[in-house]
Amino acid sequence: MQDIETTTIRKVMWRLMPFLVVCYFVAYLDRVNVGFAKLQMNSALGLSEAAYGLGAGLFFISYFLLEVPSNLALDRFGARLWIARIMFTWGLISGLFAFVEPIAQWTGLSNEWTFYILRFLLGAAEAGFFPGIIFYLTLWFPSVYRARVVALFMLAIPFSSIVGAPVSGALLNITGWGLDGWQWLFIIEAIPSILMAIAVVVFLTDYPAQATWLTPEERRWLQTRIDEENRQKQAAEHFSIGRAMSDPRVLACAFIYFCLNAASYGVAFFLPTIVKGFGATNFQTGLLAALPFVFGAIGMVLLGRNSDRTLKRREHVCFAMVLAAIGVGGAGLVDTPVMILGLLCLGQIGVSAMPPLFWPIPSAFLTGTSAAAGIAAINSIGNLSGFAGPYVMGYLKDATGNFTAGLLLLGGCALVGGITAMLLRVNTRLESTASGPRAAAAE
Repeated sequence: MQDIETTTIRKVMWRLMPFLVVCYFVAYLDRVNVGFAKLQMNSALGLSEAAYGLGAGLFFISYFLLEVPSNLALDRFGARLWIARIMFTWGLISGLFAFVEPIAQWTGLSNEWTFYILRFLLGAAEAGFFPGIIFYLTLWFPSVYRARVVALFMLAIPFSSIVGAPVSGALLNITGWGLDGWQWLFIIEAIPSILMAIAVVVFLTDYPAQATWLTPEERRWLQTRIDEENRQKQAAEHFSIGRAMSDPRVLACAFIYFCLNAASYGVAFFLPTIVKGFGATNFQTGLLAALPFVFGAIGMVLLGRNSDRTLKRREHVCFAMVLAAIGVGGAGLVDTPVMILGLLCLGQIGVSAMPPLFWPIPSAFLTGTSAAAGIAAINSIGNLSGFAGPYVMGYLKDATGNFTAGLLLLGGCALVGGITAMLLRVNTRLESTASGPRAAAAE
C-alpha cells in the first residue's frame, strides 16, 4: 500500500504542481506589477500616492464580492473550464491598463477613475482563482500532504517577484509605437495569462477518477483515500454552506488571513517605491525588490515541510506571523537602506510561509461544497485588507512624507493575527487518523 501511495502522489505532484505554479506565477505577476508601473505611471496619469493606493486596493473589493460565487461556480462547472475563464478575462483586463489615458478620453472619465474601474474589474475577473486552486488541491491530495503542496503552489508568489521584479524593472526602459515603459509592462505581462488559459483547458483534470494519466489501480486508491477522509470529517462535523460561512473558526481564520494580507499587500505594492528611494535605477530597483522573496521562498518550503511533519499548524502560523510583524514593523524604525531591506527580508519569510501553513487548518474541518464556500469566504474576507493595506500606506505616506507609520501599523496587524492563530481550536486528529499510521506517529 505504501508503494502505491508513493507512486501515485509522485505522479500527481509532477503532473499538477509545476503547471499550477506557472498559473499562479502569471496571476500574481498581473496582480502586483502595478507596483512597478507606478514608478512611471503615477506621473504620466497624474495620480497621487493616496489615489494609487486606493486604486491598487479596489482590486480586493470586487475580489471579495465575487469570491464565494466564483468558487461555487468552480465546484459546479469543474476546475478546468472555470480556471481557464478566470485566466482569460484577467489577462485581457490587465492588458487594458496600458491604455488608461485613451480609455479615459473615449469615456469622458478622468484618468484616476479609469484606473479605479480597471482595478475593480481586474479583481472581479480574478475572483475565485486562488481559493479555487486551494479547493482543487483538496480533491487531489490527502491531508498529510497539503501544507507542502500549498507551499509548492505558493512558491509562485516569491518566484513571480524574484523573476518578475527584475523583468518589470527592465521593461520600464522599453519605449516604442507611442507607448512608454509602464504601458509595455502591462501588455507584455498580460500575454502569458491568456496563453495559459488555453493550456488549462487542455491539461487539467477535474477529479482523480478522470485521470487517464494514472493507472486504474492508482485512480481507485487516490479517489478512495480522498473519499474516506471526507467521510471521517463529515462524521465528526457536517457543514452546510450556511454553517460553513458563519462558523466561528471560519471567521477567525478569515481575520487571521486579513491581518496577514494587510502586511503582505501593504508592503508589496509600495516595495518598488521604498527601494527606489534608496537611489537605485529602475533595473537595480527590480533586483533589490526581488531579494526579500528569495528568503520568503526558502522559509515557505522549510516551514511547510515541518508543519506537515509535526501537524502543529497553529504554532507554525503564529511563528510566521511574528516574523512578519518583526520584519515589517522593524523596517519602519530604521533609516539605513541595508537595515530596511534586511528587515523586509525577515518579514517576507513570515509573509510567504504563512499561507501554506495556514490553509491546511480550514481544510481539516471543511469538506465538499462547504469547503469551496468556506475557503472562498476566508480568502475573500482576508483579502479585504488588500484594499485597506495599500490605501493606508499611501494615505500615511502623503500625510507624513515617509513609510514609517504605515510599516508600524502593518507590523502590528501581523502580530495580532499571530496571537489569534494560537486561540484557534482545530481537531488535528482528523488529519492524522485519516492520513494513516505514518502521520499519526508524527503527532
